[in-house]
Amino acid sequence: MDDLELLRYSRHILLDDIGIEGQERIKRSHVLIIGAGGLGSACAPYLAAAGVGTMSIMDHDHVELTNLQRQIMHQSNAIGLAKVVSAKTMLEQLNPHIKVIPLQEKADLVSLQNAMSSVDVVVDCTDNFKTRHLINSLCVQLQKPLVSGAAIEFDGQVSVFNPQDDQSACYACVFPEEDSFEEVSCATMGVFSPLVAIIGSLQAAQVLQLISQCGEPLVNKLLMWNARQSSMMQIKLAKAPTCKVCGPKF
Repeated sequence: MDDLELLRYSRHILLDDIGIEGQERIKRSHVLIIGAGGLGSACAPYLAAAGVGTMSIMDHDHVELTNLQRQIMHQSNAIGLAKVVSAKTMLEQLNPHIKVIPLQEKADLVSLQNAMSSVDVVVDCTDNFKTRHLINSLCVQLQKPLVSGAAIEFDGQVSVFNPQDDQSACYACVFPEEDSFEEVSCATMGVFSPLVAIIGSLQAAQVLQLISQCGEPLVNKLLMWNARQSSMMQIKLAKAPTCKVCGPKF
């Protein structure tokens, strides 16, 4: 790090749990954020501000007026732009020391395989179960830590699934793909604006903990936040021995 970076990140460096070594790990890291909507709009700026050296951001969508109530990475003059282009502009203005790679494509098998190959941590900021299961499956195959978040109406959750830890559950252990879940979206159900900021910020915190190796990330824990009641709770998770994704293959 040069002198300007040492000054920029000085409040991190002052933390004994991070220090210069941890900040150097943050600088060398490459994080993939899938989804540049509400969760991604909160997660990505904090990772940029913290000095994550390279961020790949994947999203196929464009900025719409209805996004602006909660997707604070995008401004009014970005309406009509690709979300990843809007994100790159904002993040590189926030911190010129970082590199942002915009991936304007749908999160499918091929695009995700290509994007995940060189990253250290994957952040799931998507909003549908099919994509979440695909991301989880690839993270297990490629041994990439996954920080998963979700937010709808007044309820949000975040967890860390780390296939590098033999005892860690994966997303499919908790939400089996064969189970029936009602697919909901912000367009039909609505979402409390600060909720995505809370969950996205928690995702950013988990990424930084994983990268800098400080504290205890939410491995085998599901943190749930209810914005209506301003209440938080944690549920303990466990690896499912019969999980079709991370369980033993016979």
